[in-house]
Amino acid sequence: MERRLNAELWDKMHYLFRDFNDRMVHVELNYDFIPDIEALKTVIICAFEKAPVLHSKFVDTKISTHWKVMPYDIDDVFSVSYPDNVEEAVEEFLTQYIAPDADIQMKIALFIKDGKSTLCMVENHMCMDGGDLKYFIQSFCENYSKYVTDGISPINFRTGSRSYDDVYSGFSKTEAGAAQRLFKNINAKDNHKFPLTPDNIRDKSFIARRKFDESTFAKLKARGKELGATINELLLASYFYSVYELAGFPASDKVMISNAIDLRRHMDSVEDKGFTNHTSWMQCAIPERGRDIFETIKYVVRSSNKFKKDKFMGLYGLPLLNFGYNILPHAASEEIIKIGYSNPLMAMSNIGLLNGQHFALAGKEPTDAFMSGAVKYKPFVLLTATTYKNVICLSMCVRGNEEDKKIVNDFFDLMEKNINTIIG
Repeated sequence: MERRLNAELWDKMHYLFRDFNDRMVHVELNYDFIPDIEALKTVIICAFEKAPVLHSKFVDTKISTHWKVMPYDIDDVFSVSYPDNVEEAVEEFLTQYIAPDADIQMKIALFIKDGKSTLCMVENHMCMDGGDLKYFIQSFCENYSKYVTDGISPINFRTGSRSYDDVYSGFSKTEAGAAQRLFKNINAKDNHKFPLTPDNIRDKSFIARRKFDESTFAKLKARGKELGATINELLLASYFYSVYELAGFPASDKVMISNAIDLRRHMDSVEDKGFTNHTSWMQCAIPERGRDIFETIKYVVRSSNKFKKDKFMGLYGLPLLNFGYNILPHAASEEIIKIGYSNPLMAMSNIGLLNGQHFALAGKEPTDAFMSGAVKYKPFVLLTATTYKNVICLSMCVRGNEEDKKIVNDFFDLMEKNINTIIG
């Protein structure tokens, strides 16, 4: 008998985003040893059985949608290879695309060379966001460690609801009722674009990265305290100032960059919830570039504080989306939502700290760790930030060409220059 899972609100929204990005989330963990391969396979199988959405295909009948749970072979999920050039192999693996109607929605690879290993994961954002993917990896590593060191069966993975309305669980009954009536979409449109080349059928996906050392992180943290700004706000201000310079926007132009918000801040607990999406967007707007980067920081902090003061931050428009998907056939719902939904041309997602202890395999932490959001289709861009061992890594995943790679690296040069200005 066919087994089905509900297609939740954010599953449907990320399916809608197929016109804007490839929806893949990327993970790279580097270790200075080779883990037990058979143990990894066992843990993966247990994880997939606990989270069946990972071996399900998304079914769109045009009238409705659902997940169909599919049989799978571990060799279709997990691969082991010994490449001469690990960096190239990792890039090729991480930039692959998993179709929503594929039988599996996550692929894992282990690349081995010279006694070291790189563990990579690619998963469909329809299944879970960066926040829950961090939880998933932590559970994965903990289960592996207990299995290889103590022989404990690796089945300790979270299960439960994947519904979007769990975000209301931390509110009182009155507050939840008010939040569920926030039909208004408060996001405005902005036509300022990151200056990539025109879209071309020959474009290929790539991931560009730029790292900032421990000293830079410490100085940003100290500078943020002096300026009354978080590290995220300092990075966002640098993003604004750099893109004004890169694209040649008039200094007097108002520009917007959407900033990802983890909606779990509104929940009472996540321990009894399944792996899913709970991410929305805060639209940060500055009225002009500012005379210097420090005035830009003031504008960013002012805009950010407006959202922080709102107890319902990130929840606006969700009831309208839910209503839209429920009252009409799916195909019609998508067309209606497209009319009212404005996908941000420029966005930033700070996935935050990656905890080495959480990603340790049998007590051995990664020497390096990396996560990034989806590959965006031009003209859309997403800047992703992660921090591991006090090293900040900025990345952009773009479907583009060699000229686009140069443009993104020029942007990172400007980011570096402006961050250095901030820290003095």
